[in-house]
Amino acid sequence: MGERSTTNVPGLTMFFPAYNDAGTIGSLVIQARQAIAKLTPDFEIIVVNDGSQDQTAEVADELAGTYPNVRVIHHPRNRGYGGALRSGFAAATKEWIAYTDGDGQYDPTEIAVLWHKLGENTDVVTGYKISRSDPLHRIVIGRVYHHVVKLLFALRVRDVDCDFRLMRREVFDRVSLERSSGVICLELMRKIQDAGLRVVEVPVHHYHRTHGRSQFFNVGRIFRTGIDVLKLWVQLVVLGRGRGSTPVLFRHPVVPRPAPPSSPTPEP
Repeated sequence: MGERSTTNVPGLTMFFPAYNDAGTIGSLVIQARQAIAKLTPDFEIIVVNDGSQDQTAEVADELAGTYPNVRVIHHPRNRGYGGALRSGFAAATKEWIAYTDGDGQYDPTEIAVLWHKLGENTDVVTGYKISRSDPLHRIVIGRVYHHVVKLLFALRVRDVDCDFRLMRREVFDRVSLERSSGVICLELMRKIQDAGLRVVEVPVHHYHRTHGRSQFFNVGRIFRTGIDVLKLWVQLVVLGRGRGSTPVLFRHPVVPRPAPPSSPTPEP
């Protein structure tokens, strides 16, 4: 993004879907505030507490009480990752919307990497993991999932499950999200592709989880995800709902490796 006067810098909403992330959400919000304040004076940060059973709600409320540009959405019960994302997108008020997870596996200060790729010909900036920092079984399952859905949905994006994205708010004038599970990321990127929106991809870092545990990697959840993927495939590919006529533009810039964050700290 080129130099702008302060009055012309667009606003940014950044939100964090959080489920039992009391150990990480505080530091993530504080880091995000510090990073975003260097990019634009017009911003807000939202924590979507998705029915957490730990102290996430209390930590989020304390953050909102301390910082005037931080607010919280509380789900009385867990709605799933897709439900949390849909709440965040619906609550965003600024011109650009960014999101990343509340578990600390992405560095929120890397929002600057995505932000500096904005331009008149950009609708979406999506990250892709430089290297996945997960246990071996999760890496294997993740790679199988990636290759299967990329083939089924003819996706051109290189990492559909990198949960660090920045997009114009107007994207949702053309893209309507329906899924409540983690399959929403697949739904989002396929519908963006079908809508002919302009996408830039940038590398981001992925870190070991330092608190809590993944809600995805168990047999029951994987089975339900498989069923959800097949239903989505029928809807978007077989029936072609939401298919656009304009091809999406993908770009793959090379971005220098930033210094690793002080928090969260990768596991040895």
